Amino acid sequence: MIAIKLVRAAVPLLLVAGWAVAQTSSIAGTVIGEDGTPLKDAVVKITRKDIKGNYQTKSNRKGEYFHAGLPLGMYIVSLEVNAKEVDRVDNVRSRLGDATTVDFNLQRAKQRQEAFQKAAESGQITPEQARALTAEQRAALERTSKERQQAMAKNKALNDAFNTGMQALQAKQFDQAAETFIKAAEMDPKQHVVWAHLADAYIGQGSEKTGAEQEALLNKGLDAYVKALELKPDEAAYHNNYALALARAKKFPEAQAELQKAVQIDPTNAGRYYYNLGALLVNSNQLEPSGDAFKKAIEADPKYADAHYQFGMYLVAKATTTADGKITFPPGTKEAFQKYLELRPDGPFAESAKAMLVTLESQIETQYLSPEAQKKAKKKK
Repeated sequence: MIAIKLVRAAVPLLLVAGWAVAQTSSIAGTVIGEDGTPLKDAVVKITRKDIKGNYQTKSNRKGEYFHAGLPLGMYIVSLEVNAKEVDRVDNVRSRLGDATTVDFNLQRAKQRQEAFQKAAESGQITPEQARALTAEQRAALERTSKERQQAMAKNKALNDAFNTGMQALQAKQFDQAAETFIKAAEMDPKQHVVWAHLADAYIGQGSEKTGAEQEALLNKGLDAYVKALELKPDEAAYHNNYALALARAKKFPEAQAELQKAVQIDPTNAGRYYYNLGALLVNSNQLEPSGDAFKKAIEADPKYADAHYQFGMYLVAKATTTADGKITFPPGTKEAFQKYLELRPDGPFAESAKAMLVTLESQIETQYLSPEAQKKAKKKK
């Protein structure tokens, strides 16, 4: 009797154990990488939502993963690659019997993300994409859309102002150009090109004024160039134009320093930068600095024809006259004009260069006898 009772008592215990096993579930799936092939060793984290429970597994070489022994419940199944979460599926309810399937396809996820990003940028979200959004994503999208519309309106106004300013500047309507560029700078003070052209407008205004008014506009132009260079310090053209403005303000050492910066940034155009400075110095009656600038232009670009001509004119200006009226030109004067004609025989200064060579030749003949003339003079004696 005792043995029979023990056997009967054991039966309910076995039934309880079997019932407990039956209440567990499993989750399985495959992981496809961004390249469309199975992804090995991706970490799949399974987090229970109703009560605390965290489980983890990895995908095999076929991209497959499987986790059994999970209590029935609601889960978040997330995927990590290189210790970074790349995808997740929320509200996964496990079930008895067959495993609940949760697949990850990173290639499709990337394509969906790119499509959504493009749609968000254009503001054209499809109904399917809209339904997939969470409340937080929907709020973020609305903010982005509003910001985009504001930016587009601002950019249109900025572009319109800039284009109007450029038209006025090209037409040498400097007052209107300056006024328009000021508005553009107020819309977006980070646009270096706006400050650079505002500087050009101020310099143009100054060229039409005199005295204190001219000086004030020139200083405004210098300040605008400084702001443009603060935003774009590696723009050689800005350093060049700033240097020319400094030369107009008779700040020659500062102008030279800016030109050196332009040359360092853009050495291929060094000849042009120095030539521009030399031309401006000539117009400002700065003889010695202009000669130095033209010489540097030639050193930077030996084939810069106009620099040779202007250097020749600088040397002509340094010619001296003796008491008996003889003119002596510095060494290299003739060679400068000859080089110009060699490089640009039909250039804009060709006739002037030829005339200077005729003058130089005639001057030499009046000062020196040719070897043949010297022989004839000896025979007559």
